[in-house]
Amino acid sequence: MSVTAIGDYPAIVKDGIENFHGNTMVIIGWDQHVMVSSPMAFPLPVGMPFGALVAEVIPAAYGPDPDFAKIEWGKVEWMLDNAPLTPDMDKSLDENGIGHKSVLRFKTPGLNSLGPR
Repeated sequence: MSVTAIGDYPAIVKDGIENFHGNTMVIIGWDQHVMVSSPMAFPLPVGMPFGALVAEVIPAAYGPDPDFAKIEWGKVEWMLDNAPLTPDMDKSLDENGIGHKSVLRFKTPGLNSLGPR
């Protein structure tokens, strides 16, 4: 059965960056860890240094995982929007190429939390 629209329906974007009061939405996931069931989204200042993300935001979200304290941050493998990333800890999220609704994933080789060992 076909459907006929009775008028135009304008697309109203509610999650555009202009609605986040100067912040950018960053989606962060820890690959191969199941204690947190899915990636989490954070509204973060675009000028936040990547090092602050690692030192403040990620521990607040993933710190309860039993493997978190064992992370060797120099060995972490980063992916940004499905491409490898070598972040500069002193540069901002924006300078590291992290944009609005970017997906940032990190993998900790050898640490698989509650997953297979």
